Amino acid sequence: MAKITTIKIHRKTKERLDRLKEYERETYEQVLRKILFILNTSKKNPERAQNIFKKIDSAIKKKEKYTEVYPDEKED
Repeated sequence: MAKITTIKIHRKTKERLDRLKEYERETYEQVLRKILFILNTSKKNPERAQNIFKKIDSAIKKKEKYTEVYPDEKED
């Protein structure tokens, strides 16, 4: 079973995370993993990270789910 914790964030930060959701029921865990994946990718391959960001941005604007972005990592 995954260990879960609670963090406190400012309301503005939550609102920014909300705007990064690709679909309504996307969890903050998923949004944060997506952000971290893009950040790590940008260090190794900035062009790929930019392309991923563009696809996500397009999906957000169209309200379509783009699921091919990052690998689903299992938590211990």
